[in-house]
Amino acid sequence: MIRYWPVLFFLVPLIEVYILIQVGSVIGVGWTILLVIMTAVLGVNLLRHQGLSTLMRANKLMSQGQIPAMEMLEGLVLAVGGALLITPGFFTDIVGFLCLLPYSRRQFIRYLLLNSTIQSTYSSHQENVYRQESRTIEGEYKREDE
Repeated sequence: MIRYWPVLFFLVPLIEVYILIQVGSVIGVGWTILLVIMTAVLGVNLLRHQGLSTLMRANKLMSQGQIPAMEMLEGLVLAVGGALLITPGFFTDIVGFLCLLPYSRRQFIRYLLLNSTIQSTYSSHQENVYRQESRTIEGEYKREDE
């Protein structure tokens, strides 16, 4: 996935400019600018609401003694979505809104976990933890020098 980053840095701005020109030619420059500002304001409000909701779920899980792993990943995707919504343009706004909607956000996280090294690193760490726990030897000892 990292090998696609250079392509995305060139392709996304070109897509944004193309869409902005097309929308501006249909509805006018003023309405296009207003629409970009409105999506940013709407996105920030949605980000605040979803962020607080995720934080409350994480606090609830921590108070129950559980690790809020999914909530931490959701927080990361929410931050990316918020940054995309603040970026002017309609393409980044669509991707940003998809990051803020709970269902699409969780599907995106599941996709990343299935297709990344995070899962395998976590799994190998868990195997090492279990392997270390199984090496415990119980017994008694007596100090002879006293």
